[in-house]
Amino acid sequence: MSEGASANLQTGGAAAASVPLREAAWVWARVAALSFGGPAGQIAVMHRILVEEKRWIGETRFLHALNYCMLLPGPEAHELAIYIGWLMHRMRGGLIAGGLFVLPGLVTLSILSWAYAAFGHVGWVQAVFFGLKCAVLAIVLEALLRVGRRALKSKASVAIAALAFLGIYVFALPFPLIVAAAAAIGLIGFRVAPKIFDSRADRHAAGEKSALLDAALAQETPQHLRPSWKRFVAVAVVGGAIWLAPLAILLVTQGTSNVFTQIAGFNSRMAVVTFGGAYAVLAYMTQQAVSTYGWLKPGEMLVGLGFAETTPGPLICVVLFVGYMAAYRNPGALPPAFAGLLGGWLAMWMTFVPPFIWIFLGGPYIEALIGNRALGAALSAITAAVVGVILNLALWFALHTLFGRTVAFDRFGLHLSVPLLASLNLPALVLSVAAAVAMLRFKVPMFATLAACSLAGLAFYA
Repeated sequence: MSEGASANLQTGGAAAASVPLREAAWVWARVAALSFGGPAGQIAVMHRILVEEKRWIGETRFLHALNYCMLLPGPEAHELAIYIGWLMHRMRGGLIAGGLFVLPGLVTLSILSWAYAAFGHVGWVQAVFFGLKCAVLAIVLEALLRVGRRALKSKASVAIAALAFLGIYVFALPFPLIVAAAAAIGLIGFRVAPKIFDSRADRHAAGEKSALLDAALAQETPQHLRPSWKRFVAVAVVGGAIWLAPLAILLVTQGTSNVFTQIAGFNSRMAVVTFGGAYAVLAYMTQQAVSTYGWLKPGEMLVGLGFAETTPGPLICVVLFVGYMAAYRNPGALPPAFAGLLGGWLAMWMTFVPPFIWIFLGGPYIEALIGNRALGAALSAITAAVVGVILNLALWFALHTLFGRTVAFDRFGLHLSVPLLASLNLPALVLSVAAAVAMLRFKVPMFATLAACSLAGLAFYA
């Protein structure tokens, strides 16, 4: 390697010499604009553009990066974009990739949240949202089946999923506790019965052609990929200060009872405990936003999820809708619409800054993490538990979409919601079943299903 190329590897990114940052930024903007369909769709878009089309990163390294991001709390597709951007162009590459990835969702959900708050009470608008909620129920069911097929490959994983469902639905255990218990089961199970709990698989693609990044890293490791405790501490201190600054200011100036302080505190906690992907995060967020804080009504969470499903960007951008409605209804001295925007943007900040910190901190140690079979077993157990959590989410959505009333059963340590059969909403049942059949049997695209259900909601209204 020439001295110039070597210097470029040391000061820039491994692929920076061949891929200018400006070109990479345009590609990341394209990835963001096409990132519909939740984390599975977003990861597929990145794979198609970065691995197959641009050949910036190889299949094996892409999967290794994805495995690492799945170990982290937060949205794995967003973290994968940050990781690859950082790998190629250091921290500024990660900031650009991750920032562009959430920008479309921030803009579109800000507009949709304002429209819902301002016009959601109008009859025909409510009809559209009614259809949207029925489609979302089918989407969550499809996600449950997709994740289940991937995660439940043994009797042990099925048992973990069942225990997770019972824990969150029947006993109302906190989601972080369920994740911790699943990880512990995976680690202990790997030690006791490695044949059952070992998730290692041969991910090396036979005959894989050398991609740009892989070829560069085969020659020399750039400086930013080399572990450094000095850099680790600097990123932790500076990144943590930037992330938590809004929360600290609100605590000092507004106190703990202010809605903005609550939004910042809740989303900062959620950012560090929500393992297992977007739908697992939604289960925890729904439980807290609806039941604990009372920011939204049960049906409104479905509306927000429908917005997030139909707009580009991470599915967990729904936190903007939650933050908007929370602040809109508790604006204090501010105009409600302005307070809503501040609440939504604050929720986004507290949720989406931590992934940058996780990647910049742990990126240099990725090889050690990926090669650890015990951690792989823990991750597989967490993924199995997430299936049970998504089942709880699907059941919760079904109860509040299909029935007008539910009765709480709190006895003998059990915490159940039981529907009143007389309150069954027949139009909702018909539309939800139709949406599920369309997606699961006839493979109708998600966006088309959402649009059709919204039009059907208008037809019911008419």
